[in-house]
Amino acid sequence: MRLAPITYGTALAIMLGWLFWMGKPILLPVLVAIVSLYVLSAAASALKRVPVIKVLPLWALRVIVLVAFTAGIVALFAMLVVNFGRVAEAIPGYEENLDRLVARGATLVGVEDEPNWAILRDNTLGRIDVASYLGQLANQIRGIGTTLFLVVLYAAFFFAERVLFADKVSIALGGFDRGRKAVELVDRINSRISDYLLVKTFVNVVLAVVSYGIMWVIGIEFAVFWAVLIGFLNYVPYFGSLIGVLFPVLLSLVQSASFGFAALALATLTIAQVYVGAVLEPRLMGRTFNLSPAVVLLALAFWGALWGIAGAILAVPLTASLVIVLAEIEMTRPIAVMLSARGRI
Repeated sequence: MRLAPITYGTALAIMLGWLFWMGKPILLPVLVAIVSLYVLSAAASALKRVPVIKVLPLWALRVIVLVAFTAGIVALFAMLVVNFGRVAEAIPGYEENLDRLVARGATLVGVEDEPNWAILRDNTLGRIDVASYLGQLANQIRGIGTTLFLVVLYAAFFFAERVLFADKVSIALGGFDRGRKAVELVDRINSRISDYLLVKTFVNVVLAVVSYGIMWVIGIEFAVFWAVLIGFLNYVPYFGSLIGVLFPVLLSLVQSASFGFAALALATLTIAQVYVGAVLEPRLMGRTFNLSPAVVLLALAFWGALWGIAGAILAVPLTASLVIVLAEIEMTRPIAVMLSARGRI
C-alpha cells in the first residue's frame, strides 16, 4: 500500500518537471511577475510611512510603485542594450590586449618559438568567431526584452487583481472560514518572501554601489554595467557573487593586459563581496531565510537546470513558498521540518 503513494508522487513530479521545462516561455514571466509582486506590495505598504505621500490611498501608492518598477525595467534594458553596443565596439582593442597578454605568458613559459606563437594563436584564439557569438547574444538580449515586457504586463494585472483576491478565494472555497485560512496561508507566504526579497534587494543595491565605487576608482571600464550585473547575480545564493566578480576581473585583465591590475580588481571586489555576504546580509536577514543550505543547493541545481539563471534566482522564493505550504498540511509537515534551516516552521 505504501508503494502506491510513492509511485503516484514520482509520476506527478516527473509530469510537473516536464511541464516546467516545456512551459518555460509562459511560466517564467508569470512567476517572475508574481515574485516581483511581493516586493511591489511591500514597497507600497512601506510608502504609508513616508511623511509626504502617506496621505494618498493605497491604490495610488501601488500605482506609484508600479510606475517606478516599469521605469526601472525600461532603464535596465536600455542600459543593457547601450553597454552591449559599447562592448562590441571595444572588442577589437580587447583582442589586441588579449593577444599581448597571452604572448607574454607564452614567453614566460618559453613557447614563443616552439611552436611558433603566430601558429599557436591562429589555431586557438583565431578560430573564435566573435561576430557569430555577438549575433547570438543580440538575439538573447531581444528575448530578455520580450520577457521583461511580459513581466511588467503580468505584474500590473496581478496588482489590480490583488484587491479582490481575498473575496474570490472565500467564494471559491465555499465559506468564510476556509477562505480566511487560505488567505492567511497566502499572507504568510507574502510576508516571508517579501521580507526576504526586500532585504536581499537592499543588500544587492549596497553591493552594487560599493562595487561601482571600487571599479570607478581603479579604472575598470563599463563600471555601471558590471556593478548592476554584480548586484543582480547576487540574488543567486552561494555562486552568484562569485560569477558576478569574475566578469569585471576578466575584463580588467584584457583591458590592461596586466596581471597586477586584475589581481587588484579581484582583491578589492572580493573584499566587498565578503563584507556584504558574511557581515551585512546575515545581520539584516535574521530568520527570514529559513531553508537548509543543502536544500538551497538542491533547489539551485533543479531550477537552474530547468530555467538557467532565472531559475537560480527564483529558486529560494519558490522553495520557501513550498515549505510554508507543506507545513500547513499535516501529512507533509515532517517534510517541511526537514527542509527548514533549524527545524522550526
